[in-house]
Amino acid sequence: MSRAFNFSAGPGALPEPVLRQAQQEMLEWRDARASVMEISHRDKAFIALAESAEASLREILAIPSNYKVLFLQGGATAQFALLPMNLAAPDQAADYVLTGAWSEKAAKEAETLCTAKVAASSADANFTTVPDVAGWTLSEGAAYLHVTPNETIHGVEFYELPERSAPVIADVSSTILSRPLDVSKYGVLYAGAQKNIGPSGITVMIVREDLLERKPRALPQILSYKAHAENQSMLNTPPTFGWYVAALVFDWVKAQGGLAAIGERNRRKAEKLYAAIDGSGGFYTNQVDPRYRSWMNVPFVLPDEKLDAPFLKGAEAAGMLGLKGHRAVGGMRASIYNATGEAAVDVLIEYMREFQRKNG
Repeated sequence: MSRAFNFSAGPGALPEPVLRQAQQEMLEWRDARASVMEISHRDKAFIALAESAEASLREILAIPSNYKVLFLQGGATAQFALLPMNLAAPDQAADYVLTGAWSEKAAKEAETLCTAKVAASSADANFTTVPDVAGWTLSEGAAYLHVTPNETIHGVEFYELPERSAPVIADVSSTILSRPLDVSKYGVLYAGAQKNIGPSGITVMIVREDLLERKPRALPQILSYKAHAENQSMLNTPPTFGWYVAALVFDWVKAQGGLAAIGERNRRKAEKLYAAIDGSGGFYTNQVDPRYRSWMNVPFVLPDEKLDAPFLKGAEAAGMLGLKGHRAVGGMRASIYNATGEAAVDVLIEYMREFQRKNG
């Protein structure tokens, strides 16, 4: 049985060296004489791992000292509710920029907890572009401005922000660690792990310290970001295996040359794949405004839906998985996260050309 190239949108591919190390250490982690999944999160060895993981992430992203790093459960979707709970009063406005399905979901969840206002939306363009930042309608006294820099379903990516706004909250689940990022521009960055960080089940949050002092409502400890920060993300038993794998991924990122090197590789991967789509004479098409095409998630459609099933069947036979597009947009989607290397993209492009030759 051979390992396939994985283009899944999430959980996505993990670096093979990370998987091999986790496999090697599965039964006995370091000197623990047990698996990392079997020891207490209060054990000195695990606490050292947690501290090392945070230090590595701070180094990789150059996280300023006035930000806390949290490793939480619940996935990014849980933060759609927890963010307004922790940062916005029930009658306070919070601005949302809608650029795809995930930002829509975030705004919809916030509606139950605060006055969620749409500052801008590209829904009328079927989420194929990003509204001009100069036209965003920002609320006076808003608790925060929420953006989703990369939309996994619609394949839209952007980083431009208004010069003045409330603290910017960004869901970076599918773009974190894919290129350099200026953390200081944001009040909160949050990410489900299962794209570029590790397995599903752990969420990384980077929170500016002053925002932790907000008390817009009474909350149980387990729902309080401040409580988790004060307990070093160990208010309750954390997802220890996910934290362990994340630590291995952070080491792998550093070994690749950091985000500058990884960003350059991701740029090349995306450019090659988009060039193959655009150069197919219309056999393959991507509808996203070229200015906002995602480096991580590349949706494309074939000229006839009847070709979708044969395309996917042939791709799987050729050793490629996870290419089926989301039901909301149809067609195909190649998610080319950090662990999906250039060789995988080259194989996909060659397969696309051969499929077009036979079916065009």
